[in-house]
Amino acid sequence: MRAVILANGKFPEHPHPLGILSRATTLICCDGAIEHLEARSITPNVLIGDLDSISDHLKSKYSQILHHDPDQYSNDLTKAVKWCELHGIKEIAILGATGKREDHTIGNIGLLINYARLGIEVEIVSDTGILKPLMKSTKIESYKGQQVSVFSTNNNTIVYTKNLKYPIVNQTIPEWWMGTLNESLGDWFELVFAPGPVIVYQNY
Repeated sequence: MRAVILANGKFPEHPHPLGILSRATTLICCDGAIEHLEARSITPNVLIGDLDSISDHLKSKYSQILHHDPDQYSNDLTKAVKWCELHGIKEIAILGATGKREDHTIGNIGLLINYARLGIEVEIVSDTGILKPLMKSTKIESYKGQQVSVFSTNNNTIVYTKNLKYPIVNQTIPEWWMGTLNESLGDWFELVFAPGPVIVYQNY
C-alpha cells in the first residue's frame, strides 16, 4: 500500500509531484499544509500534527480526520510517517518537504534515513527531482545525462560507483558537497557501499 504525505513546505508545481498528488489513494496532510489542499478543493484522508497552524474553522471542518499529536520532540512529517507505519503502509512519497526554510529542508532530508530504518520505502519528491535513502548497495534506473548526487550520513561509509561520469572509487564522502553534481552515463548506475546508509538525488 502506497501513501502520499503532503508536508508544509513549498507546494509542488512540477507535473511529476502534482501527478503523484492527483493519483493518491491515501493522502496524509501535515498540519498547516491543509491550506494548500483547501485552496484546491482536495480532501486528505488524514490531517495530522500538533495542529498549531490550523484555524478553528478548518479544525471543525476536518474534525473527522484529525489526528492531534502534541509531541514537541517530533515534527509533523515524522508524525505522519509514524501513522503510516502504524497502519501497515510500507511505501511513501513525500511532497512539500523542501522549499521555504532551508533548515526544514535539510532536516526533512536527514530524516529519510530514520524512516528507511523502519522498513519503509520512502522518497522525497520535489519540483526538481527525487531524494531516496538507500540502506544497501543498489543498481538504479536512470538516463544518460541525468544529474545525480550522493550523500553519506556516515563518515566511515566506503562508496564505489559504476556508470557515473565522475567515479567514486572506494572512497568516503565525509562532507555533503563531495558527492554532488555527478552525471549518469546511461540507463542505469550503481552504488556499492558499506556500511551505509546513503541518500541519492536524481533530477527529472
